[in-house]
Amino acid sequence: VQLQASGGGLVQAGGSLRLSCAASGIIFSINVMGWYRQAPRKQRELVAYITRDGTATYAESVKGRFTISRDNDRNTVHLQMDSLKPEDTAIYYCNVGLHRLPGYWGQGTLVTVSS
Repeated sequence: VQLQASGGGLVQAGGSLRLSCAASGIIFSINVMGWYRQAPRKQRELVAYITRDGTATYAESVKGRFTISRDNDRNTVHLQMDSLKPEDTAIYYCNVGLHRLPGYWGQGTLVTVSS
């Protein structure tokens, strides 16, 4: 299983970024796809996840600002991040699971939000 994440970068507070993650090497259907993040000196936390039928769940801290989506045919998951805040600064990790999360980890992409 390989996960390739992209889309991180530097943005000013209030701005937007879109993260993408493509999964390959999986022969079974992926049930859950999601994103975790880890800020400096903090534990890794689940940001959002989405099941195969499109049901999305978000951490309270990102509700109303982030939107997760997926393309089942392409085994890709996206995270649209709007109204970004400095506290959203973290390394974001894609994660997919055959049944639940956490499952397989991607390499991480850095998101930096300047104030």
